[in-house]
Amino acid sequence: MQKSYLLKDLNDKQREVVSAPYDLNLLVLAGAGSGKTRVLVNRIAWLITVEKFSPYSIIAVTFTNKAAIEMQQRVNQLLGVIKNKILIGTFHTLSSNLLRKHYMHVNLPKDFQILDSNDQYYLVSKLLNVLNLNEKQWSPQQCIWYINNKKNNGLRPKDIQIKNNKIEETLLKVYQFYQDTCDRSGLVDFSELLLRAYELFLNKTDILQYYCNRFTNIFVDEFQDTNFVQYAWIRQLVGKTGKLMIVGDDDQSIYGWRGAQIENIKRVIDDFSDIKTILLEQNYRSTKNILKAANALISNNSIRMGKKLWTKGIDGEPIVIYCASNELDESRYIIDQLKYWNENNNSLNNCAILYRRNSQSRLLEEALIKNGIPYCIYGGKKFFDRKEIKEVLSYLRLVVNRNDDASFERVINIPARGIGETTLDIIRNLSCKHKLTLWESCEYLLREKNYFKRASVVIQRFLNLINFLEKETKNMNLHVQVNYIIKKSGLFDMYKKEKNEKGEARIENLNEFLNAALEFKRQDESTSYLQSFLSYVSLNSSNEKKIIINQDNVQLMTLHSAKGLEFQFVFIIGVEEGILPSYMSIYKDQKIEEERRLAYVGITRAMKKLIITYTESRFLYGKRVNPLPSRFIGELPIECIKKIYLTSPINNEKKYLNFNSEVYKNDFEYKVGQLVVHDKFGEGKIINLIGIGKECKLQIVFQKQGVKWLVAQYARLNYLNNK
Repeated sequence: MQKSYLLKDLNDKQREVVSAPYDLNLLVLAGAGSGKTRVLVNRIAWLITVEKFSPYSIIAVTFTNKAAIEMQQRVNQLLGVIKNKILIGTFHTLSSNLLRKHYMHVNLPKDFQILDSNDQYYLVSKLLNVLNLNEKQWSPQQCIWYINNKKNNGLRPKDIQIKNNKIEETLLKVYQFYQDTCDRSGLVDFSELLLRAYELFLNKTDILQYYCNRFTNIFVDEFQDTNFVQYAWIRQLVGKTGKLMIVGDDDQSIYGWRGAQIENIKRVIDDFSDIKTILLEQNYRSTKNILKAANALISNNSIRMGKKLWTKGIDGEPIVIYCASNELDESRYIIDQLKYWNENNNSLNNCAILYRRNSQSRLLEEALIKNGIPYCIYGGKKFFDRKEIKEVLSYLRLVVNRNDDASFERVINIPARGIGETTLDIIRNLSCKHKLTLWESCEYLLREKNYFKRASVVIQRFLNLINFLEKETKNMNLHVQVNYIIKKSGLFDMYKKEKNEKGEARIENLNEFLNAALEFKRQDESTSYLQSFLSYVSLNSSNEKKIIINQDNVQLMTLHSAKGLEFQFVFIIGVEEGILPSYMSIYKDQKIEEERRLAYVGITRAMKKLIITYTESRFLYGKRVNPLPSRFIGELPIECIKKIYLTSPINNEKKYLNFNSEVYKNDFEYKVGQLVVHDKFGEGKIINLIGIGKECKLQIVFQKQGVKWLVAQYARLNYLNNK
């Protein structure tokens, strides 16, 4: 293969990386959309074809299986099938393979089993029971977070010193018991894979030397996401003679909550004094306007190496900042923009709606379903399919119908109340034998009194709980009823004790579910509010399954899930103080910087069009609040954005922000923000309009009647003012 082929169509900085002398260590700071994968793959091909290194001497480490597969495919396209394959894989895959070969040296059985996250949860839950620790006080997820965090920092129980901290003393006790159990049973969790691989090299210098001699060229992708153990493992493998090329972007380091250390990029400069840093700043994805905004935003961070994205492309459209009156208006605006995009022969697959929290998807999903717009949730479940939501629904359904076997099985031991598989098997067998529902089988068991006493006690408590919930909530308003059941069932406390991101997300989803109940309006008065609400949820879930068959889907995802992806048209929604940045980050500088990096990642996903939304009013945690626009909006250059603002329908006061503002006008002299009076609906405010002249469709928020769509020529509106 000729040198020119590997350097073809590369820019100057990319060529500098690919053709760098083989005896250099390289730190490649690759900005979003700068072609880092191509550079990494071409560098590997260069070493093999030009510098004549054996493929056997090269190892490339990634963070996801998808990235590893893509890298392998690109290498194969460049080099064809080669006899000695380059070793490419994730940290976990490579560590697993290493431990399989050297299981005896790390005190593992040959057939050791790897625990996935669900297996780990189940095991910790069992061990808490053995230790007589109440799961309501010591949640399995809290213990797992503690264990994984310590392992990611290279700490065994013996390495941890605690002074006068009863909580951590208990968590350490769980860690020790968990580790002893895993060691006896030949079980290895994901964090253990990395730690054991690190300890193997630490304790067996002959094995380390063998791999140092073999792998003389080490490549690491997404280096900004490495934790302590991963970096230490790489440092061991490079040794004194190996050459390292790391590719990363400190501005896209967004996984601090799971142990990633942005400091590792600066640490590598200290550890490798001869390392050469090359910046890839030319972007091949986004317009100039989008990049200018992204650069301005991220420049407010103090912890960064410093680079500035640029492009030879067009200026492109300004970024739209839409100020919605509330979350319903936010959803409606997004729907209108998607329809307009799709009606102009653009694919929905090229659209993405990004949000900080999973709970934000609920209203969007309902609006998309209602308008027949197909969508899919990338890297996650639809709102009503999420674990905690299904659990709440199961409690609600049992309150309405005791004979719902599916709901009964789901929550009879959630939160944990000591009803295990043995007891459930007894109940199931009774159900089959006597043709009873599971609830009826429990009543039968209690009447017969010939089963072991402990099971009878806990089953009676569960039945009493459901009966109590029905009795106490019978005359409550729907949202009060739902809130009461969420709290009294123990679900809220169970997830509140999960001191990690997942637990917080579950609580947010429970609160969003409460918002759904608060907003729900009963259509059929022949049933109770709760029954109507459950029917509404079931129908929405059913519609979801039908609608996603269509391949042209809008993509919904969290900002974290969006990393590494790109779309022509991007929405970032709910960009408000307390959401982005999150309320837990507002008063901590380092966390604010990570939240800003998250916003930066969202902005740089957009290729052509970017719309950022925030609301003047939003339901949060069961009450209506008036959030402030995110500080990140204020950090965007005024010349790059187009602000669409609304006047307040409540107090008629205009809210001016430090942005460009835009007012839509038409030939019929209506405009967004216009205050009007309707003969039937009363006073209102125009919040959106489609079309011009008499055929214009007006979206109006009426103070007493809510939101209505009216056609201008038939609406017979009177102006309240002419401002």
